[in-house]
Amino acid sequence: MMMGSKSSENKGLYSAFIIGKACCKIIFSRAVLNILAAGTDTTAATSVWAMTALVKNPRVMKKVQEEVRNVGGTKDFLDEDDIQKLPYFKAMIKETLRLHLPSQLLIPRESTDECIVDGYRIPAKTIVYVNAWVIQRDPEVWKNPEEFCPERFLDSAIDFRGQDFELIPFGAGRRICPGIPMAAVILELVLANLLHSFDWKLPQGMVKEDIDVEVLPGITQHKKNHLCLRAKTRSHILMLEGTSCDENN
Repeated sequence: MMMGSKSSENKGLYSAFIIGKACCKIIFSRAVLNILAAGTDTTAATSVWAMTALVKNPRVMKKVQEEVRNVGGTKDFLDEDDIQKLPYFKAMIKETLRLHLPSQLLIPRESTDECIVDGYRIPAKTIVYVNAWVIQRDPEVWKNPEEFCPERFLDSAIDFRGQDFELIPFGAGRRICPGIPMAAVILELVLANLLHSFDWKLPQGMVKEDIDVEVLPGITQHKKNHLCLRAKTRSHILMLEGTSCDENN
């Protein structure tokens, strides 16, 4: 009887182990899926908003391209090490995320306990929406909040990684967006190389005032109307490369 009991106990432990292992796989798969979804959809939307803001602000476009091209030179591809040398470019990314954050109301949360916020009683189990769009355009915090001005971040330690509550495009705290590291790297690499390799112009007959900033409904704020631009390869890079080839010959 004792042998049979021990055998049953071992089978139970083995079954529990198998179930636990399967649950871990499911949890891990879902976590990876969340990171990929959070890091790709928002990156695509923010890349379009960044280019929209730059085309509507030629002064900023010129300044950020000069910085990127001074660092990149005749390189075919700028990497992460190059981007660390681009303070104005990084400020431009922050300003884009301030004005055109991926999700205006972030992701809904639920309060676990009753609490008092600014004199208001918030019961437990209350669904909470954070209006980050209003926070990041608050005139009491930001000077000329509707203006696209990366310079505001040049002498500022404010970052978008959840420690500065005036800039929370990805949320904050323990439930901050898990895709931030991947999204930030991809966004910087994509935009830096687009600005380094191409000159960007509006289609013929179109002026910057024609570009709208309407958004599609949804969790991620995609631009409603497509951004159409003309990309022209940098001629002086081609000339430099051609000169180098001639010299080698």
